[in-house]
Amino acid sequence: MSLIADLKDAIGADHVLTGADLARFRTDWTSHYTADPVAVARPGTTAEVAACLRIAARHGMPVVPVSGLTGLVGGAMTTGGLMISVERMNRIREIRPEARIAIVEAGVVLDRLHEGAEAAGLYFPLWFGARGSAMIGGVLSTNAGGSNVLRYGSTRALCLGLEVVLADGRVLNLMSELHKDNSGYDLKQLFIGAEGTLGIITAAVMKLVPRPRAHATATLAARSLPDALALLNRLQEATGGQVEAFEFMPDTYMRRLVEARPDIGEPFTPRHAVNILVEVGATAPRDSTPDETGALPVVSLLEETLAGMMDEGMVLDAQIARTEAQRRTMWQRRELAAEITFARKPAIDTDIAMPLDRVAEFLDRIHARLPDLDPGAETLTVAHLGDGNLHFTVFPARQDDTIADEVFEAVEDVVQDLGGSFSAEHGVGLSKLNSMRRRKSPVALDVMRAIKSALDPEGRMNPGKVIPSA
Repeated sequence: MSLIADLKDAIGADHVLTGADLARFRTDWTSHYTADPVAVARPGTTAEVAACLRIAARHGMPVVPVSGLTGLVGGAMTTGGLMISVERMNRIREIRPEARIAIVEAGVVLDRLHEGAEAAGLYFPLWFGARGSAMIGGVLSTNAGGSNVLRYGSTRALCLGLEVVLADGRVLNLMSELHKDNSGYDLKQLFIGAEGTLGIITAAVMKLVPRPRAHATATLAARSLPDALALLNRLQEATGGQVEAFEFMPDTYMRRLVEARPDIGEPFTPRHAVNILVEVGATAPRDSTPDETGALPVVSLLEETLAGMMDEGMVLDAQIARTEAQRRTMWQRRELAAEITFARKPAIDTDIAMPLDRVAEFLDRIHARLPDLDPGAETLTVAHLGDGNLHFTVFPARQDDTIADEVFEAVEDVVQDLGGSFSAEHGVGLSKLNSMRRRKSPVALDVMRAIKSALDPEGRMNPGKVIPSA
């Protein structure tokens, strides 16, 4: 094909993959979606990305950007299109501790940025289970969230500037290092969360924050979800907003965890219905310097708050991490969620956001409705409770082609009624197109289509994703 020849001339034959070399690009992490690309181009610079997009435009070829392939919604899949992988664009161009920024290319793996920030005495606070393979381009393209959104915000909140290559090969330089810039539309926000449908992110300016000097981490059993929310609010007031993570793992999750990974163990016997992993990060020396007894003030504060709520009957039991090994075990229980969810098939996985005080009501209502759809269905829930993001999974007993969409619609009904969103942090990709069609405002969809048409008039950038057909 002349397309392949042109790509090889532009970026080198070794960096244009075809045939058997495509094997690792043919499926996503879930194995639910499969791909059959005509080729994978692996440019090493922004100029090479631009050259690849110009070649694709000349040949009328659809283009799908690819990062770490850790997505859960089929956003990086294609049949007959050209994949452009940013994996060779993996340089941390600069870390500037005084300005607390990192200038990175799209193929930088999240853990490498964590390491680079730590070496500079700082912290990049985007944190989730796939951090060892997820890349900056992908997390920006999906506006990824994770466990620390409660304190630091999602990826969107951590980005100051972007470099993007448009469908026609033009490079849009939005690499601002400014915290304030009111010079017209904030164009970078169009590309964050757009899943490559408007262009390919090639570099970014990311914010860094002070590295916590100490953590106070605990697993606790609460009497109810409203009581857990009361605990979160008390801790936020007591710590000045230093709660970094507040994760919900109900009894159904703990049962499945023990079945899948008996080596990890449960925090409590007997098992409780509402289990919370809470972590407070202290950056000030007054909170992180041991007192005369050797105790860390931030840990003492967490202990005192939990003890007070145990006296009130709102907290039923608690374990506080005394060592880093105990802290890692607590986090391992939570970060195994994706592994234990997708190990069982079929799984109908939803990623929803709710107002914090409506989470319990959502769970009550959806569990009451589910038996009407599938009396034998089982569920698994895990949540970033501090920001209202639930991963609610249904394992159907009914084996037919309609059950998945019926479950999605039932979830959407309750979510919409309670003022939530059917998509929180995983992106839309292919899996939520029907939800977008049913639930997204028609006016919003019209605006999205107009933006897509303006930036990608031929519709070649990651076609069929995010925006449902009119």
